[in-house]
Amino acid sequence: MTKEPCDGCGKSVRIGGGIGDFWSFSNESTQGITLELEDGGEFFLCYDCIDRLPEDRAVTTADVEGL
Repeated sequence: MTKEPCDGCGKSVRIGGGIGDFWSFSNESTQGITLELEDGGEFFLCYDCIDRLPEDRAVTTADVEGL
């Protein structure tokens, strides 16, 4: 199992698949995704932080930093 910190809240987030799950046969799902923003920012966020982002406009780096 591989983990990566969320760029929004800092929580350790599970990343499913890959060689880390090969030997453990873990079938847990990934708990976050990497977002590429229109302003050039790229962030790995957990699903809780993604839910806190604005839905009425394009998300910016400032929105992620405000989490």
